[in-house]
Amino acid sequence: MTDASPSERSTSEQSSHVARDPRQKEAGRQVARILLEIGAVNFRPEDPYSLTAGWASPVYIDGRRVIAFPRARRRIIDLARETLERDVGTEAFDAVAGGETAGIPYAAWLSDALMLPMLYVRKKPKGFGRMAQIEGAFREGDRVVLVEDLATDGGSKLVFCDALRAAGAEVRHAFVVFFYGVFPGALKTLEGAGLTLHFLANWWDVLEAAEHQQAFPPEAIAGVRAFLQDPIAWSAAHGGRGAEE
Repeated sequence: MTDASPSERSTSEQSSHVARDPRQKEAGRQVARILLEIGAVNFRPEDPYSLTAGWASPVYIDGRRVIAFPRARRRIIDLARETLERDVGTEAFDAVAGGETAGIPYAAWLSDALMLPMLYVRKKPKGFGRMAQIEGAFREGDRVVLVEDLATDGGSKLVFCDALRAAGAEVRHAFVVFFYGVFPGALKTLEGAGLTLHFLANWWDVLEAAEHQQAFPPEAIAGVRAFLQDPIAWSAAHGGRGAEE
């Protein structure tokens, strides 16, 4: 298999500023194949999904489905550990925090793989005090990596990151299994907040694997390719958020 052509990838890569080395691309291919195999990939251009940020999308990843497939999740977590140890370091973190709710199982698996304590962060505080939004225990200044299943435009990561920082954690890195990698400003928003996003796979990886496996009808593949080539225009044309919003 080969990567999509430069003309096909240009819009996606320009909007998300993603550049990956060969090892990262191979990890993306592996995860894409796993997600297709376990039925976590949904192509539905004829009836688009409405994402939390307001974008219309013909594609959706069900990251929660991974919990039901032990061998799949073990390989994904192995790749996650390798990615963080290679890109950040083997002793770079003091704890792993999962975002409610999809990030919680991933944080449990990854904290075990990294031999680190686990935390989880609620979307809203419960009770009062410094730890009202966080379950678990950590010390002031501990280096925490935030973990979730996926990221679209990065907005929810900032909610969890802000809660951890307010409680005294140092949060400079976030990890997701799947990054949409098509909507503008996602990485820039996170970088502006002092957060580096690490991920395994994106939609270009899944499209390549889906084409190779003939996992969806040709018209569904074509609809997803049209979306990836110009996601903002596609969203606006299908009742979702557009460039001006």
